Amino acid sequence: MRGGLPSSSLSALRGTAVRRLLALRQEQKLTTRHVRLMAHSLEVTERTVWRWLAAAERDESAAAEPGARAQSKDRFSVTPEVRRLLALWKGNVAAVHRELIARAARGEGDPPPSIPTLHRAMRRDLTPGERAGLAGGERAARKHDVFLARPRSWRNQVWETDHMQVPVLVDVDVDGKARRPWITWFTDCATNAITGVAVTPGDPSRESVLAALRSAVLREDPYGPFGGVPEKVRVDRGKDFLSRTVTAAFDLLDVTVEDLPAYTPHLKGTVEGLNRAVEAMFLAALPGYARQPRPGRRCSRPKDEVLLTFEDFTARLLAWTLWWNTEHRPAPLGGRTPLQAWQDDPTPLRDVPAADLWTFTLEDAGTRTLTTRGIRFRKRDYVGPWMTGQAGIQVRVRFMPHHDHRIEVYHAATGRYLGPADLADQATEEQVSAVRRARAARSRRLKKDLEAAQRERYAAVNQPEAPRRLGALTGAQADAELTQRADLDLAQLAMPDLIPHAAPPADWRTPASLAALTTPGPPVRSPYGRDGACAPDGPGGRAAPPTTDEDADAS
Repeated sequence: MRGGLPSSSLSALRGTAVRRLLALRQEQKLTTRHVRLMAHSLEVTERTVWRWLAAAERDESAAAEPGARAQSKDRFSVTPEVRRLLALWKGNVAAVHRELIARAARGEGDPPPSIPTLHRAMRRDLTPGERAGLAGGERAARKHDVFLARPRSWRNQVWETDHMQVPVLVDVDVDGKARRPWITWFTDCATNAITGVAVTPGDPSRESVLAALRSAVLREDPYGPFGGVPEKVRVDRGKDFLSRTVTAAFDLLDVTVEDLPAYTPHLKGTVEGLNRAVEAMFLAALPGYARQPRPGRRCSRPKDEVLLTFEDFTARLLAWTLWWNTEHRPAPLGGRTPLQAWQDDPTPLRDVPAADLWTFTLEDAGTRTLTTRGIRFRKRDYVGPWMTGQAGIQVRVRFMPHHDHRIEVYHAATGRYLGPADLADQATEEQVSAVRRARAARSRRLKKDLEAAQRERYAAVNQPEAPRRLGALTGAQADAELTQRADLDLAQLAMPDLIPHAAPPADWRTPASLAALTTPGPPVRSPYGRDGACAPDGPGGRAAPPTTDEDADAS
């Protein structure tokens, strides 16, 4: 009966059929008819089935795979040493073969088999995931794993959040320097909706997380209709998401933070899928798209390509976010948009007033005493119009991270909000620009030492606007740093060896090495003695002290 089951299925049935025949033989019920029917079903001859039975009676392991070729004792197999070499050479079998040959030449092992034999041994002894992991690491091995899908829950039950550096160069600075911005966003796992987003021109920080959190929770215009307070938020051990300020904000909002293990992006697949989708569906079509190249290569872009400004990039990203939430139909939603899935869910939402949410996302700096000069915070004075007549009271300072131009002040005893306080004697824009140019020049000379210290911070935004640097300076601080910079520049221009010293007097015993560095010319008269007379009388050719009248009488 040829043409029935495929050969792979027939091979899989051999072990079960042989074990059934062995059971019949033990019960003394095995007949030739049983063997004939089994041979007909497996599409082999009766003699073959009898041979399988004889081999299974001699060796129980033969009943598992009847008809399989016996493993030769001399067959090469992948050893732990070969696995280490594969990991060392990133899965390069030819390099492993050369290494084994070199070791055998040094007498450190047996001669290796051929390269085709090595390939067959790896396909036989290693799984596809192991081969990929030895060649490309954990990320490559994870592509061959099997993952379970979480069941769909209700809206705002679980959010996921992440930072993403976009592979798009954006014109951020006024001098035309291009940067790759960072996106911080929150997404709802039940509806695939992007609830909040913040864009940062430079490196993200806890301020970026707080800005994205505010836009995610608020449902008033222009953030809604998505939002409210979630029950749980998944993070991936990022220091910004687990900082004291962000953790305190989640605690005040009664949100459970699930800290996932390291290197487990599959545990927050919703936001990781969003990171992949935004690149393939939106970022790849933007000017300045620079996909991360392989090590040792640079991103190839047209030299005359005009980059987007930071405002244009933010506007386009927010427009794409709106399209994702209102028009895109992800496959898990069964043909619905995230907005439709959100509106179809009757789960009640927990809202927080905007003023309270702003207070929750501020960092606490402890208590201070309000003096006649204002509030002293980080060696700088902050003042506000509401401070008149309030000197001497104890206040509590709260501030937004990196926004050091303003603080929020509360009464220390009652917790009542008193008002904002701005930095006194804040530097002008010209002073700040001059200081930044001086810092940039110093950073170029000492880049290795000051790379981390001179990292610029930018404010995260939720709406299209110009990038705003963070970090306020007082006028006195700006003048002091510029003065120090000018002094250093003058000191570097000084060249003390440009004009050599004049030649010493001829009767001085000057070493030849020092005499060669002096200016040739007539000897200089010695400064010792009256009337300019030189009287070398001391030891070593030194000039004797002048003679007085008392000394003459004594002689």
